[in-house]
Amino acid sequence: MTTEMTTEKRPPASPLGPLPPLRRVAEYTGEPGCIAAARAFADGFLQQLAAEWLAVLPARTEQDVRLVVSELVTNADRHSDGPYMLELEGCARWLTVTVYDSNAVGPMLYARDPARVGGHGMEIVHALCHRVTVESVPVGKRIRAEFLLDEGADAS
Repeated sequence: MTTEMTTEKRPPASPLGPLPPLRRVAEYTGEPGCIAAARAFADGFLQQLAAEWLAVLPARTEQDVRLVVSELVTNADRHSDGPYMLELEGCARWLTVTVYDSNAVGPMLYARDPARVGGHGMEIVHALCHRVTVESVPVGKRIRAEFLLDEGADAS
């Protein structure tokens, strides 16, 4: 039997067992300012993730997360009827951006075309993330974008 030891920056283990990832959720109604509010919510989450989980977040990763939040929330705002929800979850090794909305139709991922005006949102999300999944849920869909903060991490 082989035991591997890793030295990973993370909060000390809880006497009650492993710590769950940091998770924050916000709901938006589509009122003006929701997209900016979602980006600000993501900024607060990233600060908390760095402070509580000692996550290493280069400026580029922070910018990528903000851009993915902006793209996914903008899609939910434009293409769904009703409120939508942004869920951010992460630890020192990975983080996810998940948006739930009431439209059951999945987003369009067009072929790359620099001459096209608009329709680049999902292309951007796919380019910046480790993995992107779209799933049907009882009230619409869930789009989940995963970022790896540690090269050896697996977000699954």
